Amino acid sequence: MNPLDQWNQYDHFLCTIPSVGMMIDISRMRIREDYFIRMEPKMQQAFHAMDALEAGSIANPDEHRMVGHYWLRAPERAPSNALQSEIQDTLQSIKEFAFSIHAGKINPRKRQRFTRFLSIGIGGSALGPQFIADALGSSADKMKPCFLDNTDPDGIDRLVAEIGNELDNTLVLVISKSGGTKETKNGMLEVAAAFKKANLVFEQHAVAVTGTGSELYKHAQENRWLAIFPMWDWVGGRTSVMSAVGLLPAALQGIPIDELLQGGARCDEATRSHDIRTNPSALLALAWHYATNGKGEKDMVILPYKDRLQLFSRYLQQLIMESLGKEKDRDGNIVHQGIAVYGNKGTTDQHAYVQQLRDGVNNFFVTFIEVLQDRNGPSPEVASGVTSGDYLNAYLQGTRNALYEKERMSLTITIDKLNAGSIGALIALYERAVGLYAELVNINAYHQPGVEAGKKMAEAAIELQRSIFSYLQTKAGESFTVEEIARAMHTEQYEYVFKILEHASANSDHRVTKHAGKTITDTRYSRTV
Repeated sequence: MNPLDQWNQYDHFLCTIPSVGMMIDISRMRIREDYFIRMEPKMQQAFHAMDALEAGSIANPDEHRMVGHYWLRAPERAPSNALQSEIQDTLQSIKEFAFSIHAGKINPRKRQRFTRFLSIGIGGSALGPQFIADALGSSADKMKPCFLDNTDPDGIDRLVAEIGNELDNTLVLVISKSGGTKETKNGMLEVAAAFKKANLVFEQHAVAVTGTGSELYKHAQENRWLAIFPMWDWVGGRTSVMSAVGLLPAALQGIPIDELLQGGARCDEATRSHDIRTNPSALLALAWHYATNGKGEKDMVILPYKDRLQLFSRYLQQLIMESLGKEKDRDGNIVHQGIAVYGNKGTTDQHAYVQQLRDGVNNFFVTFIEVLQDRNGPSPEVASGVTSGDYLNAYLQGTRNALYEKERMSLTITIDKLNAGSIGALIALYERAVGLYAELVNINAYHQPGVEAGKKMAEAAIELQRSIFSYLQTKAGESFTVEEIARAMHTEQYEYVFKILEHASANSDHRVTKHAGKTITDTRYSRTV
């Protein structure tokens, strides 16, 4: 394609959203015009489905729930006055609580005020808040954030050690809708133990974000925690970042949460349009559908050219892959849908996997994210008439052209500047795109049976471990092979038994001793009293 034709194509496909300072360019996805005509009926069906979703239709039939994350930034759209009031009251409570913490009206017993917070959660209760904290944080933050998002003992030790003697001025947020999520509960118990070891009362530092009446809600209420904020059953974890899940830590950090919500609301307004060419989320969904043949045949690579967006790909992994990764469609057909997402940031990736993107297997499409404003204030020159930001922009354009030259598909999202409003808009842009794409391929984006299956299998493994330990305890002083123990447990899960015993023998608190043999089948295990 000659340069003038390419420019005309860029102009033809460019979607601008002045209300949020954003542009979407899909011209390098190589989509033919007849594709839009062919997909028009399906897109109109998707638009109507999204309208029904926002109006309060039952979108999660597994649990008979509405899906209302859009109402979080536009309470007036909620289907009842009661829901509108809950959203507005919670937002006000978050602001008042954050003000009281910052002003020292709610303070730790041994310090004048809390200066940092530790957020304990996993999945949607961690990825969104972490992304916002990293994207919008600064040296002027009112509180320093840190996050515990796994049940890895070494990771917990590392984080507690990092907090060190500041534990006494650390506020702890425990975020779990059910209160029974094991990773979060384990983190809470381990952190509570660290507080006790430091002669501090954990309850005087603790705040819960959870469902009303949940296990965590009851625990926090009975132990008189500092505050409890709601998680609603109509907000899924991966779309909860603009609920108390994300707004409370953001407000404590000092991020302007009203601007975050306003940015999301403005983007929602733009993405409600039924005109494909002016709806940025519709263009994203169609580009994904075209690139993957509607079957996830290519991966989505996220390349933001901004350090503050380096966690965006991790956030999108959950939003997109948990929403779209489904075995069956709505009609019960086996479809194995999904789009794999990975990425880091530019120009880091130019010194990593861009080599493969340009010259290797063509199994992906790229989303470039560029931010026009380099920094607040002037930049020094690093070469004659050139700043560091000019180089960053040049590398982005160079990589984009290098991929296009090799017929690799890409689209570009351009943001005027990075602030709370544009972050809110980015989140809203992708939430709507995910919903629209799911409609195009006839799957339910708002349930996650695969995640629940993994949790059930983990619980079964824990029960098996308890049985093994109990058996070995009754046979103290005797040693057994994996197969002997499995037979005693009446299970044929030999590998499970082996893995449990290997882990237990590597950790002295389980009192399991490994007696190594020539092979794993000869190796024996015993347990001391």
